[in-house]
Order: sequence, then C-alpha cells, then structure tokens
Amino acid sequence: MAGRAAEPEVIWARPERTGRGPRPAYTRADVAAAAVRIADAEGLDAVTMRRVAAELGCGTMSLYNYVPRKEDLCELMVDAVAGEHELWEPDGDWRAAMVRVAHQSRALMHRHPWLPRLMSPVYGFSPSSLRYLEHCLACLDPLPAPYGTKLELIAMLNGIVTTYVTNELATAERTRSLPWSQERENAIRIAYLGGRIATGEYPRMAAAFAEDAGPIDLEAVFERAIGRMLDGFEPRP
Repeated sequence: MAGRAAEPEVIWARPERTGRGPRPAYTRADVAAAAVRIADAEGLDAVTMRRVAAELGCGTMSLYNYVPRKEDLCELMVDAVAGEHELWEPDGDWRAAMVRVAHQSRALMHRHPWLPRLMSPVYGFSPSSLRYLEHCLACLDPLPAPYGTKLELIAMLNGIVTTYVTNELATAERTRSLPWSQERENAIRIAYLGGRIATGEYPRMAAAFAEDAGPIDLEAVFERAIGRMLDGFEPRP
C-alpha cells in the first residue's frame, strides 16, 4: 500500500499524467465514476481502493498510480457529483436563486445519500466545486454585502441543507428497519404524548398542540428554514 505523504497534497495540483510513458488506461473521471457507482449502490463504507480497483478491472496497486490516497478518492467523488449542479444565468433575484440552489443541493444529496458524510470544507475547492461556488457568488451579485458575508451565506445554506437531508436519510433508514409501519409507530407515540400532555404538567406544550396538532409539513419546514436564514442577510434600511 502506498505510504502517507510527509506533506499535505492537493490532488488537483498533481498532473493527471506526464508526457512520458504509455497513455494511462483510466482517467481520474473514470476512477471517480467507479467510486460513485459503488457508494450509490452499497454506501460509502463499501468504497475502498481494492473495491474501486476491482470495479475498474485493475490491480489495487495500479490504482495508486491514479489516486495516491483514500482521501484523494473521496475528493474525486465529491468533485464528480458537484459537477451535477445546474449552473444557470442569474436573473438578478438573489433570494430566488439561493432557494433554487438549496432545492438542487437537497436533490443531489438524495441521489447520492453518502454525500452528506463528505460535506467538508476540505473538499470544497475542486474544479467542479469552485465552478459551483463562483456561480453562487454570481447569483449573489445583487446583494449589497462583502464577499466574506456572501461566502458565509453560502456556507450556512449548505449547512442547513446538509443537516436537513441527513435527518431525512436517517429517518428513512430507520423506517426501513422497523418491523411495523411508520404510521403505526407514530400513532402509538402520539397517543402516549397526548396522555402525558393531558396530565397538565406541560402547559406550554399543551398550548402548542392546541394551536396545531399536526401532522408536520416537512416541506414547509424546509422552505421556512431557508427563508428565515436568508432573511438575516437582507439589506437593512
């Protein structure tokens, strides 16, 4: 197995191939695509250098010629899916653009459920990620704020989406493992909660349930979370 480098390296700073020797059998895009296929089908833990090599049909040691470290493989994967972001011509409505970005990012994470685990600033400066970030900044051109504030807005938006989707995925995974329906469990839990509130020990909770007994509209919650975050960046008079 290849040893760990003594100094930090950026995979994008390394030439994909030198001008010498035979043409490589695979590209970084090939390697990334193979890893993404495995992660989509079997989860992120299934992605190993050995498994990706087998998917490509090459030896494990040969793969290290393309990707020196497992961390580099993860970065290639993030870049590959970041390339799925739709980049459009901004129309001057920065709020609408950020809402569109949020929904697009949410859909992307659902297509690739392993992605939230790799949402780290460490992997945020790959070619596709930089194009996405530049696009977001272009959408924010009408917002009268410093670039540092705009970058903070984008980071907060990504954080909200990542947290929301992580909870959605965890709930879906738990539901699949239950020996009963989610509806049945909800009914049992709601009945228990109603009994506790009826004791009078939780008057504020009782008032809250009297206002709105549910069910919770999770889509509306997502919209409100994004909208309230964006409210904080609206220009003040």
